[in-house]
Order: sequence, then C-alpha cells, then structure tokens
Amino acid sequence: MSTQAASKWAIDANHSEIGFKVKHLMITNVAGKFDKFEGSVEADGDDFVNARISFTAEAASVNTGQPQRDGHLQSPDFFDAAKFPQIKFAGTKFEKVSGDKYSLTGDLTIRDVTKSVTLDVEFSGIAKDPYNNTKAGFEITGKINRTDFGLNFNAPLETGGVLLSEEIKLQIEAQLIKQA
Repeated sequence: MSTQAASKWAIDANHSEIGFKVKHLMITNVAGKFDKFEGSVEADGDDFVNARISFTAEAASVNTGQPQRDGHLQSPDFFDAAKFPQIKFAGTKFEKVSGDKYSLTGDLTIRDVTKSVTLDVEFSGIAKDPYNNTKAGFEITGKINRTDFGLNFNAPLETGGVLLSEEIKLQIEAQLIKQA
C-alpha cells in the first residue's frame, strides 16, 4: 500500500487535441476533432500505473472544418447532440506494457451506448512549463467501430462500397497539468 497521496491532474485543453479520422468514399481519411472537452486523472505515482481516468467531450463541439458536415454529425444520424450532449470515457485499467508504452481500457459512452474499449498510449514524460506548472504528455491511439455505438448512417456508392467506413481511428494528444 502506497503512503504517497494520489496526485490529481486535469487535461490542459489549450495544449491537447481529441481527434479522429474516418475513411470517406473508401479512398481517403477525413479528420475531425472535438473543441470542448475536459478530463481528470488521479495517479499514485509518476508512472501513472493504475491511474483513475475520466473524460468528457461535448458532442456539439465536433469540428471537421466544414460546417455543413459538422451539423450532420450533430444530428440524429450520428451523435444526436441535442439528446446525448456528452461523449464520456471512464477508465477501468491503465497498465504499463513496456518502456513508455501503456494500455488504457475503459468504458466509452456515445449516445446511450457504453462499450469497453482498449487504447494504446505512449507516455511522453513529465516537464515543467515556463510558469512552473508540472505537465505530463500522452499520445493515445486506437480504433472503434462507430456502429457499435449506434452511429449507423451510411450511403451505398454506385461503384460499390459505402460512403463511410465503420472504423474510426482515434488520435488524441493529451497534456495534463498537475493540480495543487
């Protein structure tokens, strides 16, 4: 049992990005991100093993750089942001794989569907910023199937195939700031 008090961290939204990519027309990836999000981490040590992690993104803050597409993503065809305003993640396990590689498992909720997902994490280390804040950096990647969460909209193509792939690639840059 550790006698060290748990350290508390919050995601620094100014230095983080919650991004995703989906294959469009089955030939190129279209990228997007969420502009409004927050997260917290409680860790017993500086290696973050067994950290307790929670995260929330505002579904209506989805941003692909194209307002018409963003409106469609906010609609009932996809996130249904009016009815389900938040996308949530609650970590259930954070474990070291080797070196700076970790595995993060948790419950992801999109719309009203919760599924367990496992993501790959690269821990970039801890540093002090110019204002003497302690920061920790992580790169988080993984894949989910959007239809598992009720994001079923699609359209067949005349040439065969579909407009959007079911697979969503997650690409997250998370900078945490240690709380006093």
